[in-house]
Amino acid sequence: MPAANLRRKAFRMLLLATSFWALSFPLIKALTLVEQNILPGVGTWFITSLCVTLRFLISGTFLLIWFLPQIKTASRREVEQGFWLAFFSGSGMCLQMDGLGYTSASTSAFLTQFYCVLIPVWLAVSQRRFPTPKILLCSALVLAGMALLANLNPRALRLGRGELETLASSVMFTAQILCLENPRYAVNRSQCFTTLMLLGIGLFTIPLLLVTAPGIAECVRAYRSVPACGILAILVLGCSMVPFLLMNRWQREVTATEAGLVYCAEPVLASFLALFTPVWLSHWSGVDYPNERLTVCLLAGGGLVTAANVLLQSRWLEAKRAL
Repeated sequence: MPAANLRRKAFRMLLLATSFWALSFPLIKALTLVEQNILPGVGTWFITSLCVTLRFLISGTFLLIWFLPQIKTASRREVEQGFWLAFFSGSGMCLQMDGLGYTSASTSAFLTQFYCVLIPVWLAVSQRRFPTPKILLCSALVLAGMALLANLNPRALRLGRGELETLASSVMFTAQILCLENPRYAVNRSQCFTTLMLLGIGLFTIPLLLVTAPGIAECVRAYRSVPACGILAILVLGCSMVPFLLMNRWQREVTATEAGLVYCAEPVLASFLALFTPVWLSHWSGVDYPNERLTVCLLAGGGLVTAANVLLQSRWLEAKRAL
């Protein structure tokens, strides 16, 4: 396949992965409501940590069985990359979750996407790879769009515990994206390190589950209902196995900066899905989860982020190749 076509396909695959991740937001919200009906009074930390642990351990186990021949021949660098990806991703998730307890969801959503700035800054400082005018414009569009989506009030923005933890999570997600671009791991097989990554994230969150779980009985009761098991199954297959395999396979075909900008479409897609999926999930799971409303901020912010992604995949502002 020609390099230009391969690159365009990589953008489509990464956007598809981002769409699957976006679906996890209404699914996790519905699952939380289901669990709160099953176990009244339990903390959201327990519900979240149990979901994350089961989601990634089951995902990793399925891939381990599926790719067992490749896993048996995993190289030291594939194991190493899987460990680092699990560490960065797991740490980012935990910091983001804890930060949400000390800041608003809108501020968290905005600060989490800050990796679209951190990645080009890191590359400029460490490798003298300065962003092109096109990348600078795309980054500006994404930040402006995220500010509108989050309905961010600059006057209310402060750097407290929640904001600092969210920024730290963004640093971890930056490291995760850069780890996939590291030339040291260029020949690694994505099936191997993705499997190890998912298993590692599940193992990484077990201590948090042990601290927050009321008891073993509650862990078992939490998933005795059909809706809870059904939502978890979708999270395992559609929001973990598939998107991480796509991300880890196709990100190497684009730069880390470009990939970071594509991933910023996640909150836009999540907001779009929240316009109609909550009612479907409500009818299925028996919880009260209303659809969100279409707002001017969603249209404007989503439009800017979408424009950044369209620009990213176009040839505009690119240097012309010599004939």
